[in-house]
Amino acid sequence: MPSQDTGAAQPTTRREARAAREAAAATGTAVAEPTAVADPATGTDPAAGTDPAGTDPAPATGSTRTVSSVLFGRGLLYVVVWSMQLVVSSLISPVLAHLMPPAEFGVLASAIALYQALGVLAVAGLDQATVLQRAEDGDDRRARGLLSVGITTAVLVTVVSLVSIPVWGDAAGFVGQHPLLLIAVLWVGPAAVVQLSLALLVAQDRIRVFAVTSLLSSIGGSIIGLGLLTFVHADAVTYAWGGVVAQGIAMVIGIVATRPRIAGLFDRKTTARAFRLGIPIALGNLSYFVLNAGDRIVIQRLLGPEEVARYQIAYVVGSAVILLLSFTNQAWAPHFAALRDAVARRELAMHSRDELYRMLAPVLLAVTLVSPVALPILAPASYRVHELTVVVLIVAVTALPVVASGATGRLLVIERRGVAVGVIAAIAGAVNIGANILLVPWLGLAGAAVSTVVAYVVLAALQQAVLPDRRAWRGPGWRIVVPVAAGLTVAVASLFVPQDLFWNCFRMAGAVACLPWFVRRLRAARGGTA
Repeated sequence: MPSQDTGAAQPTTRREARAAREAAAATGTAVAEPTAVADPATGTDPAAGTDPAGTDPAPATGSTRTVSSVLFGRGLLYVVVWSMQLVVSSLISPVLAHLMPPAEFGVLASAIALYQALGVLAVAGLDQATVLQRAEDGDDRRARGLLSVGITTAVLVTVVSLVSIPVWGDAAGFVGQHPLLLIAVLWVGPAAVVQLSLALLVAQDRIRVFAVTSLLSSIGGSIIGLGLLTFVHADAVTYAWGGVVAQGIAMVIGIVATRPRIAGLFDRKTTARAFRLGIPIALGNLSYFVLNAGDRIVIQRLLGPEEVARYQIAYVVGSAVILLLSFTNQAWAPHFAALRDAVARRELAMHSRDELYRMLAPVLLAVTLVSPVALPILAPASYRVHELTVVVLIVAVTALPVVASGATGRLLVIERRGVAVGVIAAIAGAVNIGANILLVPWLGLAGAAVSTVVAYVVLAALQQAVLPDRRAWRGPGWRIVVPVAAGLTVAVASLFVPQDLFWNCFRMAGAVACLPWFVRRLRAARGGTA
């Protein structure tokens, strides 16, 4: 863990000292003893700048900024490792699109979406429960016991899914594709165990074994699958076997590294508490799946697998930012869980949210500028990629409500408000499906992208509404809103520029120019000068 300079912002109140000590526990830093305390007569906290009622919340405290520097420093190392699957997906997708017919590629995308949905059920929210359990206990004992519970749950879900394929396979639109469904279900169990192991490895801050396990499960599957596709047979079934093999190997490494405790299967109290949090979260995550992949199922039913393939190509480009944000939430969860002080967590959530917004401005602009150049590389001309640029932009805009929902969602999970998280996500998922059914026949693929934005806005608004301290929750200021709005304005304007060689070179130059802007914002988030 990188060392942090604590001399610039020493804790000056009992509350701030407590938050600082908890931040130190999360980051491994030393914290100076307090030099002043709150006025015992009034309860006023002179350093934090709040009155006894807690109104007029102050900016992020020194301890919050210390943890924030870790989030945007070492915490981003985990995001980088997780994001390698995104890089590989972006590189593999064009290869698959060229090696497979569009219908075959489309059904593979749908099968992967189904595997991801079953994976949510197999994990059952126990990954987040494990992280919270370790933070609350201060050791790994009961957390490792929950890993055994999670492995058992994953096995049960996999077995039930396998034996019931004849019941739901055709209804899901996979008529004649039961062999592919068999492989997709076999993929589920190992992937769920890997996810549970990775959650604990992040909480333990074991970056090396985490990197090996994560990269093998993601990159390994694509490489093995591509090899099978090239040398054995060019179809979806053959490619999917690569994922099963890689996840199986990664699962073994994860189990050896985390050493699940068999005794955890008999710890009824801890297991019951974990499921009370995990099951609502799992149902909520299933709704998140609907938000992220349900549109492809609707498109397949309404427009056919060829349109699923086209949408998948656009989604790979546009959703890159969304996936990075989801990896960020996973990597940051242990740091937020380690902060037991509610005020410190809230300040950190708002501060990190604002820094992500600042970093999004150049990223959203760069993604939009690059898309007319990237799309023809990712797919052949038969995909009519020139029509997909607007879909890329709309999908990318979803990152804005994703940042908002990520900040509030972390707080709700740490406070074990799993039911609220699950219900809200279910509502958002229903909104997404309804909007897709309404808009896809009217707007085509752009309608599916708009539905995703609308659903995430609903999600973010409802999560903020149920925060226990929502009156103290502050939205982003104009210094954040203006750069984001300016970047989006330029991005929208670029859609009306011709997609020829001259203008595409101009676009690439603009995208490259976004890099210093992004680096400057990242340095500021890590505690450097803006």
